Amino acid sequence: MAKARTVFNCTQCGGQSPQWQGQCPHCKAWNTLAEGVQEKNVAPASRYAGMAGATARLHTLAELEPREEPRLPTGNDEFDRVLGGGLVSGGVVLIGGDPGIGKSTLLLQTLSHLATHSAAIYVSGEESGEQIALRARRLQVNPADLQLLTEVNLERILAILQEAAPRVAVIDSIQTLYSEVLQSAPGSVAQVRECAAQLTRFAKQSGTILVLIGHVTKDGTLAGPRVLEHMVDTVLYFEGDTHSSFRLVRAFKNRFGAVNELGVFAMTERGLRGVSNPSALFLSQHGQQVPGSVVLVTQEGTRPLLVEIQALVDAAHSPNPRRLSVGLEQNRLAMLLAVLHRHAGVVCFDQDVFVNAVGGVKIVEPAADLAVSLAIVSSLRSRSLPRSLVVFGEVGLAGEIRPAPRGQERLREAEKLGFTAAIIPKANAPKQSVGAMRVIAVDRIEEAIERARELES
Repeated sequence: MAKARTVFNCTQCGGQSPQWQGQCPHCKAWNTLAEGVQEKNVAPASRYAGMAGATARLHTLAELEPREEPRLPTGNDEFDRVLGGGLVSGGVVLIGGDPGIGKSTLLLQTLSHLATHSAAIYVSGEESGEQIALRARRLQVNPADLQLLTEVNLERILAILQEAAPRVAVIDSIQTLYSEVLQSAPGSVAQVRECAAQLTRFAKQSGTILVLIGHVTKDGTLAGPRVLEHMVDTVLYFEGDTHSSFRLVRAFKNRFGAVNELGVFAMTERGLRGVSNPSALFLSQHGQQVPGSVVLVTQEGTRPLLVEIQALVDAAHSPNPRRLSVGLEQNRLAMLLAVLHRHAGVVCFDQDVFVNAVGGVKIVEPAADLAVSLAIVSSLRSRSLPRSLVVFGEVGLAGEIRPAPRGQERLREAEKLGFTAAIIPKANAPKQSVGAMRVIAVDRIEEAIERARELES
């Protein structure tokens, strides 16, 4: 028997190289080549010659009638929000997250609810049937109508799915499956790519909704080739600390809804429960006004959220002052300190600066700049801002305050939660009053600091 030839597969792009290199020659990523066995070419290009028959023809875009895809509610409002309103027939959803964060728990709850009125199958390649039954008993879900399959062979799973024709199926997890067509081990780049492609093809042809659970690497990205995220329709990530009871599910890709939607869940004894008022999680309950605390109105997808930004400025005890941010981009913090020094005369070169977003939420939009800047100034001067004040706006390198998208929605959300004052960019100033809220519109960082000083106590 001929010896199998060894090749090196890139875990990022799936490209192959005959020998190991520090950098992938295809996507230029570093330290991503993993050793594997070269697969036989089971589908040569000549096989597809002359296959364009009567079933394949060209259409003009005007001939096609667009239609809204019907949604299948999952029974969890927060999960439906992240999905864009619910599951779509033939859609493939990929969920990733750290071990033990709640992926299997959420999907077992969802599938148990869907099984009461639709055929549902839970395919487990990691846990035995007894372990899943024990979890279902602990979560107190109804397992009577939910069908379970413990299998890792792709061909057997597809045969059972085609025979049972379920409405929804969960694969836990995609890294445990293997196809007999390939010789490599489960979890390898080739196996993950082939299994995901076969399952996606089955979902599109049969209309079955597939939910795939994916492992993550130590960097927090989905394990396997990067093409895995391109194959599926929706990519969701679990966020949050496993030591905290709160979990965040964020949509990074969604062909049937908005991206960057955020679902907030609380882990209880009976599983994950949606949080109806997530802004309360990200606001600290101070007994009195404290310096360095500013409430930001951020936008996560279509949902405005109120998040408390805390800053601590203290005298540095080393030649190199520390710049640390949690939940915010650290490079942007350094940029804001430079803008404050150049345009507002706020000196922090001899101070340690720490910035934190309360509740473990990660804020990526630049509209948090103004809130971070005012929190730093408040902590440096040891003067507190009113608890009823909200802030949002982007700060440019020239010191200008740029507008944030959906400013009116942010103001209405803050007014609904009882806030009475807001410092916002001048371009976001409302044409009509927002309830009893006092809106202070500014166009320069030094003007924002001056107006905030008038409100300090």
